[in-house]
Amino acid sequence: MLLPRATEYSRGYLRYALGLLVVVYTFNFIDRQILVILQESIKKEMGLSDGQLGLLSGFTFAVFYVTLGVPISRIADRGVRRNVIAWSIGVWSVMTALAGLVRSFPQLLLVRIGVGVGEAGGSPPAHAMISDYFPPRERGRALSTYSLGVYLGILFGFVAGGWLNQFFGWRTAFMVVGLPGLAAALLVRFTIREPQRGQSDPGRPVTEAPPFGEAVATLWRLRSFRYLALATGFTTFVSYATGNFGPSFLARIHHLKSGEIGTILGLVGGIGGMIGTYLGGYLGDRFGARDTRWYLRIPAICLAIALPLRIVAYAVDDLRVAAPLLGLTELLTLTYLGPAVAMAHAMVPPAMRAFASAILFLVLNLIGLGLGPVFTGLVSDTLTTRMGPDGLRWAMVITCLSWIPAVALYLLATRTLRQDTAAVVAA
Repeated sequence: MLLPRATEYSRGYLRYALGLLVVVYTFNFIDRQILVILQESIKKEMGLSDGQLGLLSGFTFAVFYVTLGVPISRIADRGVRRNVIAWSIGVWSVMTALAGLVRSFPQLLLVRIGVGVGEAGGSPPAHAMISDYFPPRERGRALSTYSLGVYLGILFGFVAGGWLNQFFGWRTAFMVVGLPGLAAALLVRFTIREPQRGQSDPGRPVTEAPPFGEAVATLWRLRSFRYLALATGFTTFVSYATGNFGPSFLARIHHLKSGEIGTILGLVGGIGGMIGTYLGGYLGDRFGARDTRWYLRIPAICLAIALPLRIVAYAVDDLRVAAPLLGLTELLTLTYLGPAVAMAHAMVPPAMRAFASAILFLVLNLIGLGLGPVFTGLVSDTLTTRMGPDGLRWAMVITCLSWIPAVALYLLATRTLRQDTAAVVAA
C-alpha cells in the first residue's frame, strides 16, 4: 500500500527549510561549545580541575544528551517532528543563559545537564525531516549541509565567546549567546512544514514506527550499523576531547589570550570543519552512486591521513605550523558526518530514521563526548604533575591514537553495507 501523492515542495522552500535547520544546529553548537572557550576563566574563578572541566563538557552532559535522545526520537517518529525541535531549542537556549547566573560547580553542572536535555531533541528529528525532504541521490549533501551548523556554531561560539569573555566576562557571554535561540524556536514552529514520512523515497511505502524492542532488534541485526556507530564514536572521541581542551592547549602551551584563542580555533575548526563536512557528503553522493561502500571508505581514508598530521600539530612549538595542520586535520576528520547519517538512514525504513539517528548519536556521544574529554582531562592531570604544562600536550597526542580503531571499523562496516542497505529497499 502506498501513500497518497506527497506534497510537492518548491526548491526555494526546501532551501529555506534546510537553511533554517542549519541555523538551529548552529545555535545548538554555539550553546554546547561556548563552555569550552570560557572554561579557563571558569576554572580560575571556581578553582576547578581539568577532570571537573571534562565532566562539565563531556560525560555528565553526554549521559543526559544521548539517553534522552532515544525516547525523544520515538516521540518524533510518531508525532510532529517540527514541534519537537522547536521545544528543544527553547529549553537549551534558556539553560545556556542561566549558566551566566550560577555561583558554584554543582549549579553549573545542573544547567549544563539542562542544555543536554534540550539538545537531545534537536538532531534526530531534523535528520529524519531532511531525509523526507530530499531523495537518496541528494541526501548525503543535504545532511552534510545541515551538519555545517556544527562548525558554524564552533566558529561563532569560539570567536564571539572568546572576545565577550575577554571584555565582559564569561557570565555575560553565556547570556548573550543563549537568548537569541528563542527566536529560532518560534521560526521553526510557525514557518516549517512537516513532510510526509518517506515521501522522497521510491514507492513511498506506508509504515508506522515499530515497537521499541523491534526497532532495537532491527538495528542490532545490521552489522554495518554496529560497526558504523562504533567508528563514529572513536572518531569523535578524539574530536571532542581535543576540541574541548583546545583553548586550554593554546593558553598553556602557546600563551595566547582568550580573544586570540577564540579567533584561531573558530577559524581553524569552523572553516576547516565546514569544508570537510560538505566535502564528505559531496564525495559520498558522487562515488556512492556507483558503490555505497564509498560513503564509508572516504572517512576511513581521510582519518588515516589526518592522524600523523594531528600528532605533529600538537608536538611542534611553532604556532605557524600547528594552526594550519589543525585546520587541515579538522577538514579531513569531518568528512564522516553526512555519509554516516545518510547510510544509517539507508539501512532502515522511513518511520525509523529519527530513532536510527538517535541510536547512532547515542553511541557516538557516549564514546566521544562522554569519555573523550574526561579521558584527556584525567591523563592531563596525571602527566602535568611530572611534566608541567606539557602534560596536556601529550595527553592530546595519546588521545589521537583512537583514530586507529575508527579507521578499522569504517572498513569493517563496508563489508556488509550493500547487503544491509539492499534489504530495506527490498522490504
